[in-house]
This record gives sequence, C-alpha cells and structure tokens, in this order.
Amino acid sequence: MMKQPTVAVLGLGAMGHAFAANLLKRGLATRVWNRTQSRGADLADLGATLCATPADAAREADVVLTMLPDGPTTRTVLLGSEGALAAMKPKAVLAQMGTLGVEATEALIAAVGQSREDIVFIDAPVSGTKAPAENAQVLVLASGDRQAAAAVEPVFAAIAKGARWLGPAGAGSRMKLVVNAWLIAMMEGLAESAQLAAALGFSPDDLWGVLEGGPLAAPYVKGKLDMIKQDNYDPQMALVWGLKDARLALKAADPRHLPGLQRISEIWQQAVDAGHGDSDISVVYRYLHP
Repeated sequence: MMKQPTVAVLGLGAMGHAFAANLLKRGLATRVWNRTQSRGADLADLGATLCATPADAAREADVVLTMLPDGPTTRTVLLGSEGALAAMKPKAVLAQMGTLGVEATEALIAAVGQSREDIVFIDAPVSGTKAPAENAQVLVLASGDRQAAAAVEPVFAAIAKGARWLGPAGAGSRMKLVVNAWLIAMMEGLAESAQLAAALGFSPDDLWGVLEGGPLAAPYVKGKLDMIKQDNYDPQMALVWGLKDARLALKAADPRHLPGLQRISEIWQQAVDAGHGDSDISVVYRYLHP
C-alpha cells in the first residue's frame, strides 16, 4: 500500500480552505499557507501545520496544491522570494488548481520546467464552487503526466468527486474556460428569465416547478433560483471572479468572436461598478432590477 502523501495547500480562499479541510478529514498530513495567516487558524485546530512562507509549506510536501486568484500571484508564490518551488522535494508533484487562463498557465508551465525540470507539473483547475468544494463534490479537470503524478491521486480523491484527465498539462485550464463560459452564459440567461417571470407574475418557485423533472432542470439552476428567491447572495462564486473568467475566455477565444459572452462581460462589469463584485454571480438578478 502506497504511503499517504503529505500535502501543502497554498492559498486559503473559499476553495483552498475547503480543499485543506477535506484533506484533513481524510487523514492526510496537511501543511497550509495563506498571505493572511489567520485564515488558517481553524485548520490548525483540526491538525494542519500553519506555515509562515510558501517555502516552509512546500519543503516537506509530496504534493503541493496552489489555489490562487491569478497568474501573477501564483507565479510569485511559487517563484518569488521564499517561493515554494525551490523548496520542493525532488520529483514532487505541483498541482496548479486556480483559474489562470491559457497564457498564464502556459507561461507557468514553462517557468516551472526551466527552474525545476524534476517537478511533475499537473494543471488541474476544478469545476465547482464553494459549497461543492466543501462537500468534496468538485470535478478536477486534470492534465499532465498522470503516471508520474501517482501521489496526486489520493489528494484528488479527498477533495473531489472525481478527476477527468484531458491530456498534456495546459488542457485542464483550457477546458476550465469552456466550462466557465457555459456557466456564465447560463447564469445570465437564468437571471434574465427570472426577471421576465417576475414581470409576468411568476415566482422563482413557479419557474422551477415548470423546469423540474425536465431536461432543463440542472441542480445548479435550482440553487441559483433559491438564492434569488431568498435575496441572499452570499458568494459561492463572487461576481468579480466570474467577470475575470469571462474575460479570460474571451481572450482565449481570439480570433473567434463570442458576442454573447462579450455582452455579458459588459453587464457584469457594470454590476461590479455598482458595488456587487463581492456577491455571488446570481446577484446579477438584483442588478438588472434593483
């Protein structure tokens, strides 16, 4: 039986925090780092080792997970002063799990390979938001050398309902943009449909009652309609991050034109400017008719 890996989680936002908590529940030795250390205090109470720098977190880890907001931040945490990469064990696995976009991911793969060619780089963003992450129900969109990254398999098993291996490193990030483009389009369509329903005298429950049991009844739709009904927009995926992902998808699609997604990005920018950026993406419903 293969020894369970020691895991370092770098970045304890909603998703990274959930990953670390689920690793601890599975009994994996877990080391954590976050720029704001207090974010990991409850994880330390559960048995995590709270580290002062990314290098400290990575030094004893067999698998290092990064869950950070963008490419520049991820690069700094890995390659900057007290960065994790130089401190990693020989032949350790680095799983990059944030949504960075195509260019930033490719640049990071190249930089890691140039600095530490012994490190196994797995590009592995996830499909899912805060609640699925807390319940280990996200789907990992994995890419890279699966055979060389055997140590990451029990890690993915602890934090996700499964992993889809999509090819060489970088394919996961490309598919993540496709999935998020669909999610963003679905959310805008749902918000506008719910506005039309309200204008015609129907509630979110009425709308779901017609959808339920049919081919359009995605569980995601039910969850967002419930948020709209309750006027509760606690972030599962903050609008500002949804806007970031829309822009990454538009950039990656060039020269293909995605006019619907372009218009949604404009609407969501207006909603962010109106003060809704930290709320869940379903808050676009409220923005459309305050």
